[in-house]
Amino acid sequence: MPIPARKNVFARSLALLVAVTGLMAGLLTGVADAHGSTTDPPSRNYGCWQRWGSDFQNPSMAQQDPMCWQAWQADTNAMWNWNGLYREGVAGNHQGAIPDGQLCSGGRTGGMRYAALDNPGQWKAVTKPRQFTLTITDQARHGADYLRVYVTKQGFDPTRQALGWNNVDLVATTGRYAPAGTYQVAVNAGSRTGRHVVYAIWQASHSDQSYYFCSDVIFQ
Repeated sequence: MPIPARKNVFARSLALLVAVTGLMAGLLTGVADAHGSTTDPPSRNYGCWQRWGSDFQNPSMAQQDPMCWQAWQADTNAMWNWNGLYREGVAGNHQGAIPDGQLCSGGRTGGMRYAALDNPGQWKAVTKPRQFTLTITDQARHGADYLRVYVTKQGFDPTRQALGWNNVDLVATTGRYAPAGTYQVAVNAGSRTGRHVVYAIWQASHSDQSYYFCSDVIFQ
């Protein structure tokens, strides 16, 4: 093979390597250049990333974890950017900014990126006592003006219904938190039993950024 042809092959290979590296860097931006999420109980997209981030092309996910499967298929970046589900400029009017049926996606923030998180179905749920501690991990140390925690009403079925404001009760609200790696709030779910959604709002302090998280739980 002539030397110029070898150079062309090498150049094309190098360009392909750069492109792939750039793509992977873009996918990982949400982890490296981070914000945060509810990590205990895990938010829907954090849980999907936690379980499948290293194996997200595994077809077994479709049977083992079908709601994560449909979310990965809808927009892979929603899982890689599990820490970027927020809206700006809400000014505390959360119910005005987030329509019913779109609570888990933050009102379709980022276009359709997180829309699959609103879909009802058999999301993997973690077992919790009715009194538990909710943890939000803040990788960027934004601080918090407040946290608000809602829990679905008894009888609401998240496997069949998309979440609306009339389906939840406010069970905990806090004051300010200084910037830290995690923020915690004690939650009392009352007499609830069975499958529920815990809905958390984290109002960051560094700017008017409001984060919205749906976590699936089973109360004993």
